[in-house]
Amino acid sequence: MNKLFAKTKYHLQSVKTGNIFEDSGWLLDAPGEIEPTLIRPIYEKKQLNIKDDSWGLYKFADWLPVNRTLQGSSAPVTYKSERFAAELGLKNLWITFNGYWPEKNVYMKTGSFKETEAYSVCGRMTPEMRKILVVASAGNTSRSFAKVCSENNIPLILCVPEDNINALWFDKPVSGCVKLICSRSGSDYFDAINLSNIVAGIDGFIAEGGAKNVARRDGMGTTVLSAVTTIGKIPDYYFQAVGSGTGAIAAWEANMRLIADGRFGKNIMKLMVSQNKPFIPIYNAWKANSRAMLSLDDNLARKQVEEIDAKVLSNRKPPYPVFGGLYDALKETGGDVLLASNEEASKAAKLFLEKEGNDIHPAAAVSAATLISAVKNGIIDKDALIMLNITGGGEMKFKNENTIHYLKPDIVFDIDPDAEEVKEKVRKLF
Repeated sequence: MNKLFAKTKYHLQSVKTGNIFEDSGWLLDAPGEIEPTLIRPIYEKKQLNIKDDSWGLYKFADWLPVNRTLQGSSAPVTYKSERFAAELGLKNLWITFNGYWPEKNVYMKTGSFKETEAYSVCGRMTPEMRKILVVASAGNTSRSFAKVCSENNIPLILCVPEDNINALWFDKPVSGCVKLICSRSGSDYFDAINLSNIVAGIDGFIAEGGAKNVARRDGMGTTVLSAVTTIGKIPDYYFQAVGSGTGAIAAWEANMRLIADGRFGKNIMKLMVSQNKPFIPIYNAWKANSRAMLSLDDNLARKQVEEIDAKVLSNRKPPYPVFGGLYDALKETGGDVLLASNEEASKAAKLFLEKEGNDIHPAAAVSAATLISAVKNGIIDKDALIMLNITGGGEMKFKNENTIHYLKPDIVFDIDPDAEEVKEKVRKLF
């Protein structure tokens, strides 16, 4: 059951101008500002007071912009690696695990840290909003939002590339309050986003907002809150694979709050983010020292996305250039963008399973692979305090223990659909 909860007190601030304003309910942008900038919550509580594990993700509610708690959440769990760390020759490797691993007290039944986003975003919503939430996803995000909305009776429409719908698996049938529409086979995440933008323009529907939604970022930031409060200090390095980079932005923001907390040191983690070759738009922009994303041919991008195993890392327009976005996060932390091939990621996943005892998602394997390479190439000190964010895992374990149900599309649209046709058909779903 949902717990009694006094809503978190916070203000919002523009990263670009520093202007502070109240959250009118679902603000995604700074009021009256023209230049693209992220906004951030400034929480009333400067020191984090963690609740007990029965609160799930909401144990970190002091630093989540939420109005309510919802059923079924689980917080990330951090532990010190022994066998995987020893294999790499690392003395101080800490793994933050997001997924399904009952033996370590983590129960994300979708196997992904996208649950941290979904429980935070839906916790930011209020019943009075009476809007249908619109979410675009390449897979894991849609599975997480479907679970949370289905179990808490929140109307939701998912926009997912048809080639990715195998990612929509669940341990029980999804409620009728959740609908799925797709961009047809051959499309990618960017096409699903375009479809969601059309749907969000329908009266009574509201865009979840992606990286611009403060609840999404601060939900993901709980990975760092888990790590730092478990370790007792802020790490030197943070490793994570990125598609949009929203999780890395969230890690940087959590880092700044933890410095202000005063109990965990003043260390700024170097963000070591990674991409899956050959789809590497963030890497290309970063290595060109360009705040702007470089141009990328649509058809080439779709071809590259087909080739990568980590399909969730396929965002063509990430929040990289925006003020407070990934470019700024990498600059401020002295971070870098690393690369791993499908083969390297597959080897890293096998090594993790052998040494740590659980399966991990392809995106998490990309991150693990780049950690292995960084150690081998002498990029990081073997004595450094390292946080490896395993963003998804335990899926095989979970599927072996449960009967699996798949969500089927209600409608499949062309890659470049007629907007009025989309609106007409989607209205009839609800």
